Amino acid sequence: MIDLIDGNVSAAIAAKLARVKCVPCFPITPQTEIIETIQKWTVDGTWKDVQFTQLESEHSAMSAAFGAQATGSRTFTATSSQGLFLMHEMLPIIAGARAPMVLVNVSRGVSSPITLWPDHNDVLAMRDTGFITYICETNQEVLDSIIIAYKVGENKTISLPSIVNMDGFIHSYTRTQVDIPKQSLVDKFLPKLEMPITLDIKAPKTLGIPTLGDYMRFREQLHKAQLDSFKVIKQAHNEWYKLTKRKYDFVESYKLKDAQAAIVIMGPNTTIARAAVDNLRKKGVKVGLLRIRLYRPLPESEIREALKNIKKIAVVDQNICPGMSGIMYPEIKACLYGSQNIISNYIAGLGGKAISQEELEVVLTETLNTKQELRKWLL
Repeated sequence: MIDLIDGNVSAAIAAKLARVKCVPCFPITPQTEIIETIQKWTVDGTWKDVQFTQLESEHSAMSAAFGAQATGSRTFTATSSQGLFLMHEMLPIIAGARAPMVLVNVSRGVSSPITLWPDHNDVLAMRDTGFITYICETNQEVLDSIIIAYKVGENKTISLPSIVNMDGFIHSYTRTQVDIPKQSLVDKFLPKLEMPITLDIKAPKTLGIPTLGDYMRFREQLHKAQLDSFKVIKQAHNEWYKLTKRKYDFVESYKLKDAQAAIVIMGPNTTIARAAVDNLRKKGVKVGLLRIRLYRPLPESEIREALKNIKKIAVVDQNICPGMSGIMYPEIKACLYGSQNIISNYIAGLGGKAISQEELEVVLTETLNTKQELRKWLL
């Protein structure tokens, strides 16, 4: 069924289709509509078999989410910006305990000063927590990615939590056409949750106990699970494509085959960058684009393969690491270590500042013509 819905409603529908059993939450703009939608469904009887609980803070919500998932209940929650930062303490604990819940982050610039509009500093601050992380371009991708995230995270060889990221307002409050799959299709794709280790009062155990000398072994196992998830994610993408004809990958290449310059970008501003590429192509300028969809684990080999013949690259970061550069920029440089690429960095869209097609055409043109790496802000 195709409906005209925003990103927040897309996320709520995905949680319902995934047959989530527990939703602990705390409101924060621009995420609040997700939990309002779920609460409405619990009140009017649309969604009966779910435990909806509003806690006193985001930290409490994430703590409750960990407890629920640890008992073997499929769990979902959502947040934004400072709320995600307040949850931060719990995220490495959940990943380390291998609890495969799903967290939706509705990106919003971090304080201070206060903004309600999006950039990626909140979600990218979580990059080292152990959560598998998907960065979405469309509302359709938000819905699909949540369901896929449960499929991947609950695989017994992976057992990892996931973050599915959308941009506040651009996704959360903008309605687009979304193809909502039937419950029977999702049930076919996503089996009933069976966690190998759960908390049970009839068989008491402790998770996350002190390890001291063995700590490094656990971190190595967590890292290995992240790397092992590449195969499982690819399998899930392929299975989802067979059921829905919607194709996803770790990265998305666009007109890179003969490109002399390219943008690397992620999130919904990819749509604008794609239009910039198309317009320059009409003028005979050979440019292309690489979108990063899977941010953790970082698909290094796919990035290297896609960009290996592109001599000049502009990484457009919708974030900033103050005193250094954009966050994605050094990671792309690391992927291309030893190459002869000229890799520039553009900081854009902080706090939701609009990025125009014309600006991105300038970025591509400057990148094509430069003889040295550039560090610039699109103010």
